[in-house]
Amino acid sequence: MTRTPTPGRRERKKAATRQALSAAALRLFLERGFDRVTVAEIADAADTAVSTLFAHFPGGKEALVLGHGDERAAALTSAVRDRPEGTPVLRALRDFLATRGPFRPEPDPQHRRVTALVVGTPALRAYARALWTGSEAALTRVIAEETGRDADDLSLRLLARYVLEIPDLAGTEPDPRAALDTAFTHLQRGWPDL
Repeated sequence: MTRTPTPGRRERKKAATRQALSAAALRLFLERGFDRVTVAEIADAADTAVSTLFAHFPGGKEALVLGHGDERAAALTSAVRDRPEGTPVLRALRDFLATRGPFRPEPDPQHRRVTALVVGTPALRAYARALWTGSEAALTRVIAEETGRDADDLSLRLLARYVLEIPDLAGTEPDPRAALDTAFTHLQRGWPDL
């Protein structure tokens, strides 16, 4: 049995600082709005320096809410690679997206407030879209690996891009989950073998 090593003191302290910054930012954004909060106010609320904030979140204020693209790319590729046997790639991607952001079934009130903040704030919405589309190469590569196709196949790159645009397009519809299903219905027509 392999044990996961326990993070050292330094790593625990970094994680605690990141959590304090993120929590302070989210609290302030929800209280006053994203555009009415400065990074200096966030750093002060978390009892850190502005330079510390940027050391942990080089993406700035947007990253405090949405993280960075590496986490998203890893989750997407895992959704495809680790899907149950016999599950089509498109079904695995649809099921994955159904657990994210505005598509989550019956989100708690805090999650609804954060989703509304992201959708209603142009800078956050643009950053979220950039995080999703920034995963295009990784998603294309894993779909190619899982289907035995060439990663340079334009069809797979198109599919990956379309899938990654769904959160921005369908997530702002009055019924995001229905819009998610509609989007995947159309994708399945274009890629019936996936």
